[in-house]
Amino acid sequence: EYKLKKTPQEVLQQTAEAVAFAKGLCQDVEFSAEDATRSDPAFLAKVLQTAIDAGATVVNVPDTVGYAIPDEMFRLITELKQTVPNLHRAQLSVHCHNDLGMAVANSLAAVRAGADQVECSVNGIGERAGNAALEELVMALKTRGKTLDAFTGIDTKAIYRTSKLVYYVIGQTVPINKAIVGQNAFMHESGVHQHGVMAKRETYEIMSPQDIGLVQNNMVLGKHSGKHALETRLREMGYHLTPEETDQYFERFKRLCDRKKAITDRDLEAMLSDRSQSEATYHLAGFEVHTSSSGTSSCIIRLTRQKETYEEVSLGDGPIDAAYNAIDKIVGIEEHTLEDYNIHSVSEGKDALGEVIVKLRVGSKKVTGRGLSTDVIESSILAYLNGIHKLIEMR
Repeated sequence: EYKLKKTPQEVLQQTAEAVAFAKGLCQDVEFSAEDATRSDPAFLAKVLQTAIDAGATVVNVPDTVGYAIPDEMFRLITELKQTVPNLHRAQLSVHCHNDLGMAVANSLAAVRAGADQVECSVNGIGERAGNAALEELVMALKTRGKTLDAFTGIDTKAIYRTSKLVYYVIGQTVPINKAIVGQNAFMHESGVHQHGVMAKRETYEIMSPQDIGLVQNNMVLGKHSGKHALETRLREMGYHLTPEETDQYFERFKRLCDRKKAITDRDLEAMLSDRSQSEATYHLAGFEVHTSSSGTSSCIIRLTRQKETYEEVSLGDGPIDAAYNAIDKIVGIEEHTLEDYNIHSVSEGKDALGEVIVKLRVGSKKVTGRGLSTDVIESSILAYLNGIHKLIEMR
């Protein structure tokens, strides 16, 4: 009535025409009834029946605005299986949003009611508050499969690295209390809990770190570790490198060991995700920062590009602002905006690696830059350079 401005009969006709058109182009056609969970169930059943008659092989019931609660979702799927006469000819799917924090619960309720397919995303990324999180759904099905009478063929040991990769791509860090993949997911601080886990893991752990691809590590890596030890540890973590890649990362590993006494798995993950850039880009050759609480900061930046060295000095509101202003002078890229600056440690201790993530925008285009170092100013400069390089490539 408000969005499509059509009568129910017109909607049924448009459904049939659109699905038939799609069926003429490909065999596997999915039809989604937007806002299905707030629709009249009887009319929804007619729409789905019409879509299947027109050739739909999947009919999708979305909770588009994240309004449903699990009991409602269970009843709706149960009712549709009883009232859509041709439903046996298609897969029944659900697509839940997380506005009230119940996307996973609603999806599992639909599975329990007989849904064949659940639409989800890694880390729950999606419109507004997101969609049902793939890793939470998969591990719920793995852990409570008998109760839900359902299973998935997903390789759960790839979950952790996949989650990390997606967070890396979008320029975000995983919340420490994130279910399944968060830093605290397998931590036990309470003395009672620690004793229980040591006595029998299942006392307080319903799944193991190994289930999602986290491997327990009893080997400490440091400056006396050889290439074979590094290669073995990376293979245990699921990284299979070529000999050339191993040589490249071993050199970076040795440089990291000069700054840190002990190298953790989180350090190694960060090192592997910190990609090298080509010779055509600007590289940090050195910097000098002068700052105090009572005056303006200044920074001298030296960059190299294709064997040429560039140097500039600039002032700023703090050392990072001064450094970024100096880089802008050298690069001379068009007007851009620093939309976000985030810094966090990727491991423990005073010598922890600091990772900086910046987001830069030019017009409607936005890029993410990352930098990694035990020196937070250096990691800030590297992140900005990484983002600037992407803007140059985009231009």
